[in-house]
Amino acid sequence: MTTYEEYIQQNEDRDGIRFTWNVWPSSRIDATRLVVPLGCLYQPIKERPDLPPIQYDPVLCTRTTCRAILNPMCQVDYRAKLWVCNFCFQRNPFPPQYAAISEQHQPAELIPGFSTIEYTLMRAPCMPPVFLFVVDTCMDDEELGALKNSLQMSLSLLPSTALIGLITFGKMVQVHELATEGCSKSYVFRGTKDLTAKQIQDMLGIGRVPAGGMQQPQQQQPRAPQGQPVAPANRFLQPIHKCDMALTDLLGELQRDPWPVPQGKRYLRSTGTALSIAVGLLECTYPNTGARIMMFVGGPCSQGPGQVVNDELKQPIRSHHDIHKDNAKYMKKAVKHYDSLAMRSATNGHCIDIYSCALDQTGLMEMKQCCNSTGGHMVMGDSFNSSLFKQTYQRVFARDAKGDLKMAFNGTLEIKCSRELKIEGGIGSCVSLNVKNASVSDSEIGMGGTAQWKLCTLTPNMAMAFFFEVVNQHAAPVPQGGRGCIQFITQYQHSSGQRRIRVTTVARNWADSSTNLHHISAGFDQEAAAVLMSRMVVYRAESDDGPDVLRWVDRMLIRLCQKFGEYSKDDPNSFRLAENFSLYPQFMYHLRRSQFLQVFNNSPDETTFYRHMLMREDLTQSLIMIQPILYSYSFNGPPEPVLLDTSSIQPDRILLMDTFFQILIFHGETIAQWRQLKYQDMPEYENFKQLLQAPVDDAQDILQTRFPMPRYIDTEQGGSQARFLLSKVNPSQTHNNMYAYGQGMIGANTMDGGAPVLTDDVSLQVFMEHLKKLAVSSTT
Repeated sequence: MTTYEEYIQQNEDRDGIRFTWNVWPSSRIDATRLVVPLGCLYQPIKERPDLPPIQYDPVLCTRTTCRAILNPMCQVDYRAKLWVCNFCFQRNPFPPQYAAISEQHQPAELIPGFSTIEYTLMRAPCMPPVFLFVVDTCMDDEELGALKNSLQMSLSLLPSTALIGLITFGKMVQVHELATEGCSKSYVFRGTKDLTAKQIQDMLGIGRVPAGGMQQPQQQQPRAPQGQPVAPANRFLQPIHKCDMALTDLLGELQRDPWPVPQGKRYLRSTGTALSIAVGLLECTYPNTGARIMMFVGGPCSQGPGQVVNDELKQPIRSHHDIHKDNAKYMKKAVKHYDSLAMRSATNGHCIDIYSCALDQTGLMEMKQCCNSTGGHMVMGDSFNSSLFKQTYQRVFARDAKGDLKMAFNGTLEIKCSRELKIEGGIGSCVSLNVKNASVSDSEIGMGGTAQWKLCTLTPNMAMAFFFEVVNQHAAPVPQGGRGCIQFITQYQHSSGQRRIRVTTVARNWADSSTNLHHISAGFDQEAAAVLMSRMVVYRAESDDGPDVLRWVDRMLIRLCQKFGEYSKDDPNSFRLAENFSLYPQFMYHLRRSQFLQVFNNSPDETTFYRHMLMREDLTQSLIMIQPILYSYSFNGPPEPVLLDTSSIQPDRILLMDTFFQILIFHGETIAQWRQLKYQDMPEYENFKQLLQAPVDDAQDILQTRFPMPRYIDTEQGGSQARFLLSKVNPSQTHNNMYAYGQGMIGANTMDGGAPVLTDDVSLQVFMEHLKKLAVSSTT
């Protein structure tokens, strides 16, 4: 018998899924009493090198209201060639091509090891992906030069069949023709005018498309050598292999925006109009086909629709304080503009990436739904010339072992569940498709009221959170011994152009919590629970007031401890949590202090970026964001993980902290002094040189794989950037309890003391004491 840890890990490796509870309560009221909702974190296209795509269509349940897909949990009658659907219990005949199946000769989708399986739809049209660059030219020559180099480099990373287009903008917006020979030609639009999709079509002369988009003329079209249908003749979107040279030259010739910028003024930048034209162009040429709008901005939108600030430099862009005081003049109108573009884009399966590189804010907060709803990348940096931007941008085009891009397009995700369950909603980079059926719950968490969601783009490490409700009333619980089933069906366009369907079917046992609460609590996954709760909290924080959200986090934590802690009434010292609950309170403690909920010292754009990443990353990365990892390097032995606590800051240690967004190397006082004295350059101190190098090497390993590339910080005790470490560690020693720290100093023994942090935050120890008091109190 494997342990629950192994069981949870196997499920994650095989199906890309983590449930908060791995044994399910058998009635609705029992489920609500568990405090943490029944939910899961699911990676729709998790990388599985051992999962060959099957070259035939899936077999569906014949009941029109069900249409679940054949899976290993179905009952099969091999003699009668029938299978019973495990969701609606319909008896279905196998199609003729399954005539030869037997217990010894099973199709892949019935083998228990294939609870996740991928089908390639052979009859679906093969469409190349579309990439549309939208480039800001309001920046100095060095910045623009660096951006142009990155864009030219990326042309060689795209599949040669991919279609590409280019829009540039400053005060005006230019849509560039790529089919012209000899001279460059572009259509110029005023940056202050909001155009409808129809106007854009007419002006560009591309409105004459048969109803139903591109699909009809495709059948009669000649085939290109690769077997791809030749794309409709479109002057603005061309296959890369045709316009590679012309586009490289065009990018090379790009100049900074020619309009003069008077002293004390900002560039006039028409971001909102440019994005609107990009969305309109794709809407009328490639509706419901995989496409990416890749927008590069070097500053805020200062005119026209989507404006976030005016052109007076003395007027700063809005801060959290301005928003709180309702003093952000342009915000509501801008948010409305970008939200409508995000919705139009998502409806057509097009995704919007925003690469924002500037020293000040660029309006990511107003534009956030463009990335959040369409699953696009949001990347935030200081400069297009930084390695942070260059390497992150290069990683967008990462390829798998077969040489295909690690990105999928235009996906939909549907959930089927057995009769005892209903779907409450999902939280992640998606939009609801408003498909209501019998398995949709009336109560909503996140984006509810639907059994299907649109995912305009997918990457292997992207995870969605889903929440479920147990239907059965307390008087008629689910009978024991049965299992509840959930099926995730993700249909998407692979980067090779094929349509694929990834199906994951999972089941868990039911248990009666009045008699078997220990079974249910043994199946609690505290890591999945921490990530799902943090997504719920951040989803609330987007609309609710900060203090209300924190109170909700605290209330939920106290209730969980009351339910699953062991204690005597009113005796905090007797309080104990089981091992698989023991880390949960500290995850919540760090979440409360994190930049996801504490906006002080962060700009609205930064808060938006941090929250965007938490809403899309997988479990491991999300946990690092919530509670950063700290490693210690010293002469006493190999590197080891240490507590995220002030006691870990020692003079003779080097610390490596990974917060997901930053990789920080911190040198203790003594080490920093030796480093200044250049001991590492003396041959007799070779071991010191190796000690200094070890965290640098480990940091490089993380920097080379993480997306987006984290900020790299090298600092020391007393250094100005040490604040990044001090703001994350648990302040077990502060200026308020210095006397305790002082005692540690006697006899020059500073080893256990650690460094005090100047903060009024409560420490984890005080937090836990309060939590125990409230949990055991007979009055709460």
